[in-house]
Amino acid sequence: MAATKSSGPQVIDISKLNLEQLTSLKNQLDQELQFFNESLQQLKIAQLKFNESGECVEKVTPESKGKVVLVPLTSCMYVPGAIADAEKLLIDVGTGYYVEKDVTGAKDYFTRKVKFVTEQMEKIQKIASEKSRLREVVMDMMEVKLDQQLAVMQQQQQQQQQGIKA
Repeated sequence: MAATKSSGPQVIDISKLNLEQLTSLKNQLDQELQFFNESLQQLKIAQLKFNESGECVEKVTPESKGKVVLVPLTSCMYVPGAIADAEKLLIDVGTGYYVEKDVTGAKDYFTRKVKFVTEQMEKIQKIASEKSRLREVVMDMMEVKLDQQLAVMQQQQQQQQQGIKA
């Protein structure tokens, strides 16, 4: 029978790490924090776009039929178009796929997307906060190790000076 390994987080006693290892750990944590911050920024942009899309859907009423609007072809190119049916909307669900929904269904879709993105942002913020606390602990330990090295160097200098005087 094969033994199974748990793939949980690895626990390291940072007081046993040397200064070089602590520096490496701090650099790794810095990179992870940067990644989480970039991810949060991207999710915030997605959240704003879903919010904006939901607000636009709310503005579509049966009276909107026949009105001329700008239709996005790309993120920076728009063409004029007319609303043919104000009851049915085409919703971009990503990677070039569109779904036809009524106004209520479209509002519900964007509300769910905003909620999902917000939940993901909260999860990432929690992880980033934990990583930031860990980084602070590592930096405190680095300071302790530096102080210890400095004390040892001062003690060696004093011993050398006493050896010269004797």
